[in-house]
Amino acid sequence: MPVRALITGTGHSVPDKVLDNKYFEQIVDTSDEWIVARTGIKERRVVEPGTGLSALAVPAARQAMAKAGIGPLDLDLILVATVSGDMQFPATAIFVQAQLGATNAVAFDVSATCAGYLYLLHLADNFIRSSAYQTILVIGGEILSSMVDYEDRSTCVLFGDGAGANVIQKRDGERGILATHVGSDGRLANLLYRWGSGSAHVLTHEVLDQRSHYMVMQGNEVFRHAVRIMADAIEVVIEKAGITVDDIDLFIPHQANIRIIKSLANRLRLPKEKVYINIERYGNTSAASIPIALNEALTSGRLREGDICGMVSFGGGFTWGSAVVKM
Repeated sequence: MPVRALITGTGHSVPDKVLDNKYFEQIVDTSDEWIVARTGIKERRVVEPGTGLSALAVPAARQAMAKAGIGPLDLDLILVATVSGDMQFPATAIFVQAQLGATNAVAFDVSATCAGYLYLLHLADNFIRSSAYQTILVIGGEILSSMVDYEDRSTCVLFGDGAGANVIQKRDGERGILATHVGSDGRLANLLYRWGSGSAHVLTHEVLDQRSHYMVMQGNEVFRHAVRIMADAIEVVIEKAGITVDDIDLFIPHQANIRIIKSLANRLRLPKEKVYINIERYGNTSAASIPIALNEALTSGRLREGDICGMVSFGGGFTWGSAVVKM
């Protein structure tokens, strides 16, 4: 029997506070109709200012661990994908480890923007197949409200906060992660980035006055690359898994923009009933979007044991990733 990395538990956590499109009509030149037509987003969840990512990551992790039937001392490794962690250092995974009491685990973060969760699946799969670790907690989470300029109508309506978690364990059998694929292209980094917050552009009063510490995105260019790269990425991972598009029971794309999702589904010739969409309720939660959707799909029965799930994401860097998982 092949050794597999099996997702044995899932969970997610989002803030209670909801910002609907009417809120943005009051602060920038936009409308509910324009936002829905251009993005598919009706509302998004945001934390209260000063809330760290670990406040969402830990509840999501506890849900996933409860479903997997494990305790904190069973964890060998904790991986957190984020670009908006509690602080620059230590890693948010360290705070998660401490709050869970997972003293046996190694913990670190991965920065791969919206593709971060799929980078974690790639790492977890390889760690388990190599027998480096037996039980891994992966968390994709973001507090994007901490880096969005709420005076920039082109970006402020897009993003929300949240976290999604998986427990991934070593198992023998046919179920588990069948294949993963990740990639990056630093030549396109200028299309989506946060400038005034790192060692090359230290946060100063001038940077704050110029509002240069917020996220910058060239939306049309990002859209153009996103559809092509994600379609290629899912085709690559399907071939690696030895299946066809028709074998996918549910497709979970990164929830960035409804037009991107529909364009991608059309290119792959996927019927709408096979595509999971929740962007209208959460907006773009970056590394959290796929694990949140995965937990919802499993909880609602949209995805069942034995089903094959395809996932794909794309984000700043540019980074991208895809995976095929037999649940």
